[in-house]
Amino acid sequence: MEKQLHLNLLASKPPMAGLQSGSNVKLRMGPGRKRDFTPLPWSQYFETMEDVEVENDNSKDTFRIYSSGSLGPVLMLLHGGGHSALSWAVFTSVICSRINCRVVAMDLRGHGDTKAKNPDDLSAETMAKDIGKVVEALYGENPPPIMIIGHSMGGAIAVHTAAANHVPSLLGLCVIDVVEGTAMDALNSMQNFLRSRPKTFKSVENAIEWSVKSGQIRNVESARVSMVGQVKKCEEPLSSPGVSKSISEGIIEEEEEDEEEGESNHKRKKEDDQEVLYVSVNAALIKKECLYTWRIELSKTEKYWEGWFKGLSSLFLTCSVPKLLLLAGVDRLDKDLTIGQMQGKFQMQVLPQCGHAVHEDAPEKVADALATFMVRHKFTEFIEGFP
Repeated sequence: MEKQLHLNLLASKPPMAGLQSGSNVKLRMGPGRKRDFTPLPWSQYFETMEDVEVENDNSKDTFRIYSSGSLGPVLMLLHGGGHSALSWAVFTSVICSRINCRVVAMDLRGHGDTKAKNPDDLSAETMAKDIGKVVEALYGENPPPIMIIGHSMGGAIAVHTAAANHVPSLLGLCVIDVVEGTAMDALNSMQNFLRSRPKTFKSVENAIEWSVKSGQIRNVESARVSMVGQVKKCEEPLSSPGVSKSISEGIIEEEEEDEEEGESNHKRKKEDDQEVLYVSVNAALIKKECLYTWRIELSKTEKYWEGWFKGLSSLFLTCSVPKLLLLAGVDRLDKDLTIGQMQGKFQMQVLPQCGHAVHEDAPEKVADALATFMVRHKFTEFIEGFP
């Protein structure tokens, strides 16, 4: 199970025992002060939010963008599978306090609040092209120096984008916790992992609590802003498999109680009436529960997984720009990268005691590593007074 956690279709570890499915499972707090799981707004971390429209095969796609900063190189941030640009929120506030830079975090196709005509096309080729089109829409024909930083799936897309030269002003490349060998090994067990996650949550707070308790995001602050971009209100009817079983069970119990009260008189008519009542109560309870589910069904993206990661190490090593690889553990390193690292083809740093969502679990450590890398390569300068 450990290996499957390095894709970011992924949590940093499997859900806790007893949280195998459904949102009606109650997470119990341990001793000590109760933590706050209320959502935090994007505006607490980013300066602006906008929707950028791009032309795509005789249609228009709209990408949700969060930005900060006005000076220095652009950090183009690409999130992992199932996440959104909001996963970079805490990191953004930290890195902007370290170096002169501009941050652009985008919701990738099929994720967050991005609206694409074909949201299901999550091929590496299509998503890499999206990055180039968004950069062009933002900056025209003369974009500023850009460093692409990607986590997990986003890291893979960052490499594909760089290799295809979709960003001609590319300054550098940073990949966070994704390695071809580990990722490819994890694919066989990925569906089992995805099935183990809850299908629905009673509220955004419930989703945030689950993400922290299960280890998907170990930083409570990050979870409080990040999970908002991962879940949405359910739009499915009760009969749909994704809707919480606890609601339907409650309705059935009410129906049975009503039937017992008038069982001796007009039983058939009462059964008909109860069928109408069942539907009414059903709708009312769904409205009251206001269930939340995942914004994207990652299990349906399986046909693209191999394309994201196969050949990734070779592509990464052949990118001519300065490269930084940040990992949660040395066990992620495969043979090609081990040799490349020994040959000095890229800089690597291991950030222990982090889950897979390294930039969320330890935003300060990731920001420090990236800031040091960029200043060393003279891409930018530290803000006056730091460090």
